[in-house]
Order: sequence, then C-alpha cells, then structure tokens
Amino acid sequence: MARLKWTDLSIEDMINIGEFISKDSIKYSVIQIKRLRERAKLLKTPPFLGRIVSEINDESIRELILGNYRIIYRIISEDRIDILAVHHSAKLLQIELL
Repeated sequence: MARLKWTDLSIEDMINIGEFISKDSIKYSVIQIKRLRERAKLLKTPPFLGRIVSEINDESIRELILGNYRIIYRIISEDRIDILAVHHSAKLLQIELL
C-alpha cells in the first residue's frame, strides 16, 4: 500500500478551496475537503487508477477527477505517491508550478 505525501502546493490548494467555499457555506467547505481527501486515498492501492495528465503526457503524473477538481499526483514508487496539486478544472493548469 502506497503512502500519500501532500506537497506544499497541494496543501495550499486545499486551504484555498476550503476558504473559497466557506464564504458561502462552512458546512459545504468541510464536506468538499473531506471528499477530496477521501478520493485521494483511493490511490493507496492502485496508483495507476487515474488518467495521465494530458498537458504533461508523463506516465508517472496522473489525475483523479472529483466534480470540477483535478487531484494531480506523481507516482514516485510503489510505496509513495506525491499529491502535486488540487486544481479547479475551469482554470488553466500552470505546469511550471508542478
């Protein structure tokens, strides 16, 4: 089972998502963050579950989709997966930040 490592950028993304949603509803902010974290946990067993990020086209950089959000991750090894970013699909992905 792989260990998930959340990068500083992905943690910052989650904080920003939570703060943005909480402007309308703290309850739904908490729910959305929990949903994103639960979705990411799926990667612990089959890390190749997600699809390749089309903008990067690298077999080791993949994404899981949850609603309008892309959980972008890199497979480091069988034992480690780095969550690189949690990105809203309506925004342009800035590859250089990953």
